[in-house]
Amino acid sequence: MTDPCQCGPSRRHVLTGVGKAALLTGMLAGSAGTYAAAPDAAPRIPVAALKPFDLADVTLGEGPFLQAERKTSAYLLSLEPDRMLHNFRVNAGLPPKASVYGGWESDPVWADINCQGHTLGHYLSACALAYRSTGDRRFKARIEHIARELAACQAASGSGLVCAFPDGAAVVAAHLRGAPITGVPWYTLHKVFAGLRDATLLADSDTARAVLLRLADWAVVASRPLDAAQFETMLDTEHGGMNEVFADLYAMTGSADYAVMAERFSHKAILAPLARSRDHLDGLHANTQVPKVIGFQRVWEITGKPDYRDAAAFFWRTVALTRSFATGGHGDNEHFFPVADFASHVFSAKGSETCCQHNMLKLTRALFLHDPQAHYADYYERTLYNGILASQDPDTGMATYFQGARPGYMKLYHTPETAFWCCTGTGMENHVKYRDSLYFHDDRALYVNAFVPSAVRWRDREMVLTQTTTFPDEPVTRLRWTVKRPTDVVLKLRHPGWSRAAIVLVNRVEVLRSTAPGRYLDIARVWRNDDVVELRLDMHPVAERLPGAPNIVAFTVGPLVLAGAFGRGGLAPGSDIIVNERKYGEYNAEPFAAPKLAGDPETLAGAIRAGDRPLEFTIPSASGQPVRLIPYHRIAHDRYATYWDVAPAAT
Repeated sequence: MTDPCQCGPSRRHVLTGVGKAALLTGMLAGSAGTYAAAPDAAPRIPVAALKPFDLADVTLGEGPFLQAERKTSAYLLSLEPDRMLHNFRVNAGLPPKASVYGGWESDPVWADINCQGHTLGHYLSACALAYRSTGDRRFKARIEHIARELAACQAASGSGLVCAFPDGAAVVAAHLRGAPITGVPWYTLHKVFAGLRDATLLADSDTARAVLLRLADWAVVASRPLDAAQFETMLDTEHGGMNEVFADLYAMTGSADYAVMAERFSHKAILAPLARSRDHLDGLHANTQVPKVIGFQRVWEITGKPDYRDAAAFFWRTVALTRSFATGGHGDNEHFFPVADFASHVFSAKGSETCCQHNMLKLTRALFLHDPQAHYADYYERTLYNGILASQDPDTGMATYFQGARPGYMKLYHTPETAFWCCTGTGMENHVKYRDSLYFHDDRALYVNAFVPSAVRWRDREMVLTQTTTFPDEPVTRLRWTVKRPTDVVLKLRHPGWSRAAIVLVNRVEVLRSTAPGRYLDIARVWRNDDVVELRLDMHPVAERLPGAPNIVAFTVGPLVLAGAFGRGGLAPGSDIIVNERKYGEYNAEPFAAPKLAGDPETLAGAIRAGDRPLEFTIPSASGQPVRLIPYHRIAHDRYATYWDVAPAAT
């Protein structure tokens, strides 16, 4: 890759084959110490240590992840693109073809802050992911229809800008002038940019590419009059991951304009302290920051400037390791809070915004591609189960906004046509992208990161690895090779941090035993057709104390948070919740008296007993009555508790 400052604008409208392949095969991160050639005195450009497999080369077997994918796929196909396009056409002076959806897409409150149209961007991304994963051409047809409609809007308006919020051009112009405005136009536009990018790269849509490049060029020209200080002031308003999108555009085209925009859209007020390992996150809106940091990582990948990499890595360590709940979520009412105040925020009904978990997994994946350490995969696994899989209603496919830990709380899900929250949008994407982080590879090793029924095709090696497992019901997985010829490959199996021991058998013969969790186990050999590898792990209940509040604990088994399951308390379905279409579900119940636990947390963990069904347990309560515990991701419509304020044992 060349220095971005040396690329001429004549390449702007060319999506190069190299650029496209690089994005699809994972040139989204590099490895420390490994760089491509760069001009003298220019920063060294990182090259990825690992590559992900194409979504089309990974299949899911029967299990909860495939079930979740099917639910979301059905929901995507139930939505009508012309209803999401309604306001785009109105803004362009064209008659709409269908009535607009409700909630964020038409409510005047959300129109005033420029959120109309965000759903279409997420929908494009979700359809692109679903098409790449399943090959179902119905998703491709929807992508092409939307792209053609957006192209028609550009033609009718005579501008590259496409947006759905009222007076879009005037709102953005005011924003670009630095005028004080209410709203988040760049946040919403980012979703459209990202959807068009995904449609281009994952669904091979030339129409989406043309719309995207015209939109990007509009942004370049429109923002050019702003000096650095004015641009930075503009970034005080939430703007999604605009830096990431422009970095991707640079990688796709080689246009220097896009590289400059990627750096201009990198919020220096957030970047500078993080790059110096300073945690200044208290009080900040959480999901405003995470997409920026994903973008910092991406900007490092196209520039090699170390501040961007350092900021992203420090942010991840800070949030994942010191600011997160046991589920992998973080924040209260969408904001970071002081670590010392965990105890006063843990029992909120508005903790763990699902969008934040979605974006933290994107950041984790990008960092892992540079530095394939097991602790990244451990965090990814925990958040995938307890944040993402747990966010979907298994009956309807709808998704949560918050996943609070108030004892007796019930999950609240969006409605199909009116509650188009931000987490509705990321929720559309979450369950059609499970295939993207199960397996990775370098030139001679295949990494198995997740224990999910699935298969991966390694085209370059003419090999298929099929994984059969009932995990997490049983901590065992089996992997079978299908190869055309004997092939020398290193199989790297994750020994997760939650498993005290790991045993590996090849063709029923033990070849490795590990008592050092949190690493990869290397099985290097010449593989033959039908060779079978078995990985046996150890799952046991553990008490995880809340930072700064050792008496407040969650109980886990393996990567799973165990939740107290309390049923519905005799209430009719929906009688104690309100789905507020304007923002998020509101809880409208009388305080719930959850059972109390007493004693030493570690002793209580040791007293957890297995039930009659896999992953069902009981724990003794202070009253002597056992409390039923099940994995949090299997809670759908019951009251629950994930954290317990454990009282001292009675003397």
